[in-house]
Amino acid sequence: MFNRNYLTLSVLLAICSSALFAAPTTGSASNSEATPSQYAIVNTFHVEGEGGWDYITMDDSSGRLFVSHATVVNVLEAKTGKLLGTIPDTQGVHGISVATDLKKGFTSNGKADSVTVFDIESLKTLGTVQVSGKNPDAILYDPISHNVFTFNGKTSNATVIDAKEQKVIATIALDGKPEFPTTNGKGIIYVNIEDKNEIQVIDTKTLKVTATWSIAPNEEPSGMAIDIENGRLFSVCGNKVMTVVDTQSGKVITTLPIGEHADGAAFDPGLKRAYSSNGDGTLTVIQEVDKDTFKVLENFPTIKGARTIGLSAATHHTYLPTAEFGPAPAPTTDHPKQRPSIKPGTFKILDIAPKN
Repeated sequence: MFNRNYLTLSVLLAICSSALFAAPTTGSASNSEATPSQYAIVNTFHVEGEGGWDYITMDDSSGRLFVSHATVVNVLEAKTGKLLGTIPDTQGVHGISVATDLKKGFTSNGKADSVTVFDIESLKTLGTVQVSGKNPDAILYDPISHNVFTFNGKTSNATVIDAKEQKVIATIALDGKPEFPTTNGKGIIYVNIEDKNEIQVIDTKTLKVTATWSIAPNEEPSGMAIDIENGRLFSVCGNKVMTVVDTQSGKVITTLPIGEHADGAAFDPGLKRAYSSNGDGTLTVIQEVDKDTFKVLENFPTIKGARTIGLSAATHHTYLPTAEFGPAPAPTTDHPKQRPSIKPGTFKILDIAPKN
């Protein structure tokens, strides 16, 4: 006859034993899903002064960061964050472009409809040029033509300035509101057209638009970067995707998920990685496996509002400006969607680097 008590005890022991051996397996699977981050915030540079910001530019030739900051440009040493100088009277500054061959820098002053020209070594102002449009936003220096291009948000055009003579030489009509541009270094500029979901191509020799490429259904392209070697554009869009585009045909190669409120993009040619800086407080890192294959490595946590980016190709560091925010002002008829207020004394630059 079977001993019922013995059988019951045996079953209980078997169940307990099974549970004990199963527990490590479950824990192991959970740990494997939580992949350690490959990045770290290695420094935070606190910058004095009040007001908002837009683009940040890294100049590897001098190791300097040029930071837009309301009515001035702060120039920092990228290694330490030390303030090296300030370029004054850049009302509503958006972007900074550096012409190392001419030893000049240029700022796009959105509220003044002007460009400030400065010496990149002494940081002294060399002159001011009024643009042929309204609200110059992004700005780019083309080393082939030695011209500076401002992309004017309120007039849907680009102003062309002779960088040597510091005077306007042409105006290029665009299809809509221009956002960030980039260049292949061979006389071709690509610029996002935010309200038309397009990329337009400009020949810097003829100063003509030579192509218009739709990237729909992807929406509101803002930041842009380029892999010159493989001929790939990286356009970050408002519907939380990065659109990868062939620089020759305009064909969309693929799209990848990114964070929300992206406004900046960068590409590191050494690591073959594209970045999207997202206002939701993430930095999306995308690995280029080959020219047609890409994968998201991680969404590195940053700080809310860190939506623009500068990159050092020499050190592989990325730099993201942001601040702490208070409540948004009450909406008005002219400004129904107000941005949150910036807490005084909280403006800073995040210095982010790969761990390996």
